[in-house]
Amino acid sequence: MSVVKSPLSEQDRKIVGDSLQGALVDLVDLSLVAKQVHWTVVGPRFRSVHLQLDDVVASARKHADTVAERASALGITPDGRAETVAKTSGIGAVGGGWTKDTEAVRTLVEALGAVITRMRERVQATADPDPVTQDLLIGLTGDLEKHHWMFQAENA
Repeated sequence: MSVVKSPLSEQDRKIVGDSLQGALVDLVDLSLVAKQVHWTVVGPRFRSVHLQLDDVVASARKHADTVAERASALGITPDGRAETVAKTSGIGAVGGGWTKDTEAVRTLVEALGAVITRMRERVQATADPDPVTQDLLIGLTGDLEKHHWMFQAENA
């Protein structure tokens, strides 16, 4: 049942819905990964990495909400449940225990890189069916790329 009617054709709605759902899952998982590492990071650069991780969490959560609300506006039910995120995220698993600051940086570079790659695919996929969604994805990808740059610079 859909109570919200989409202005998109069914074919376009499917493409855009898949892109938004994938983006939502990746953003929710990115926020979880960054928060887990935030809680467990140790080492000489603890404070700077700890604070930088919170920036990623805040950004990912903000963008996840925007993505989910865009899906809802198009009559697409967003699914950010833990089970869905665990099954469909493109981010690798994070180990348990304490995380050295250098490992924390490496983990975030890899996680952000994976999400950015998938976001760029979604940007391409939504170009024709829904430029509004494409614009949203372009903006959030730029934000993620800024975080990616900053974490890469940590290990330069």
